[in-house]
Amino acid sequence: MSDSNPAPSLYAPREPIFPRRVSGPFRNLKWIIMAVTLGIYYVTPWIRWDRGPSLPDQAVLLDLANRRFYFFWIEIWPHEFYFVAGLLIMAGLGLFLFTSALGRVWCGYACPQTVWTDLYILVERWIEGDRNARLRLHHQKKLDARKIRLRLTKWTVWFLIGLATGGAWVFYFADAPTLARDLVTGNAHPVAYTTMLILTGTTFFFGGFAREQICIYACPWPRIQAAMMDEDTLVVGYREWRGEPRGKGKRTNDADLGDCIDCMACVNVCPVGIDIRDGQQLECITCALCIDACDDVMAKIGKPRGLIDYMALSDEARERGGQPPKSVWKHILRPRTIMYTALWSLVGIALLFALFIRSEIDLTVAPVRNPTFVTMSDGSIRNTYDVRLRNKHGEERPFRLTLAGDPSLQLQIEGIEGDTVDVAADTAQLTRVYIVAAQDTGPAAADVTSLRIWVEDLESGARAYKDTTFNGRGN
Repeated sequence: MSDSNPAPSLYAPREPIFPRRVSGPFRNLKWIIMAVTLGIYYVTPWIRWDRGPSLPDQAVLLDLANRRFYFFWIEIWPHEFYFVAGLLIMAGLGLFLFTSALGRVWCGYACPQTVWTDLYILVERWIEGDRNARLRLHHQKKLDARKIRLRLTKWTVWFLIGLATGGAWVFYFADAPTLARDLVTGNAHPVAYTTMLILTGTTFFFGGFAREQICIYACPWPRIQAAMMDEDTLVVGYREWRGEPRGKGKRTNDADLGDCIDCMACVNVCPVGIDIRDGQQLECITCALCIDACDDVMAKIGKPRGLIDYMALSDEARERGGQPPKSVWKHILRPRTIMYTALWSLVGIALLFALFIRSEIDLTVAPVRNPTFVTMSDGSIRNTYDVRLRNKHGEERPFRLTLAGDPSLQLQIEGIEGDTVDVAADTAQLTRVYIVAAQDTGPAAADVTSLRIWVEDLESGARAYKDTTFNGRGN
């Protein structure tokens, strides 16, 4: 192709979106959710929880150094990672459930990208004005003192929000008051500063500049959600049979014009810049701000609300025929959502059951295989085991080790007289244990003998065990 006819570009430059301020029940609901979620995120690391002198006093803490997760009265150890896996499964099933019932309601109300973008847009509106003022400032070619002042003020507030976001995140991984003091004095670990810098930059860029681009191009959920939805899913839609033909002319009779006056209010408030009147689109995050905007216009022109509303595709034929749509609960309570709810509940019940039946003590037994046994000077056979005792209590406890199996086997603890080990609070203590069989006993002559090692908390009476084997010299 000649230079005079260049190939058309396959990429359309992004047109910045400046949503107009809107008020209404859905906008108010988004404000409430934003306040609650941000409050939980920023405040949670500072909640104190007394666990005793040897444990951290932070209610929610991911203690990576000691490989523990603390959540109020619950303490998750490394070998109990199935609790975390179960919570992730519940989160996924919950997302499937909400999507099958109400479309991308997570994206529109509670997704971190949506919450922080809403906050950044709020700051932008406070500083630069509503939609028209921001559009004028954007298209202003001259970089005068006012534009520089407004942009620097906005970016400074955005940066501070991003810094608070990164700061709150690192507080989940260390004692918040101590880490805050170390951050201010410059004594914190470089990883903390690096993490804060990365999260500050990503929050500043994603919430301030990328915005809807993250939802449309970076997030995989819009491509997956179709598998979770069907014709009974309630999504934000436009009642085309009521609104068309649209126009700004005078409505002299029912057959003249539809209820839509083509005011573009629904488009001007949309945070992703789509026209919901064009039908369902991948970009729509189901935030329902277009419903608030349209209902406000309908009230002003004396028309009933609901031209844009939450609706299901299966109700279209009924509404076109003048019949009322099915009730909301008939759309929500259907086999797909009931199945997701049942699965979600089963996983939750299983986690609660596992949480309540878990013991406060535990042990693991690892036989030392090199050598598998040792012949002592008196002819007896000795096996060696590494026993890890876990004390999940907040104070030191005495643990007694005993054997179940062949009564001729004897248990000895390295460096300790007797069968009792003192295990420090909230620790997993490694103990070397020897099991000995006399020369003329069955276990000494056999190849392998099964046995069970018991541990008992002498204060609470709690017990746990592990099965293992004793290796003899064989015949």
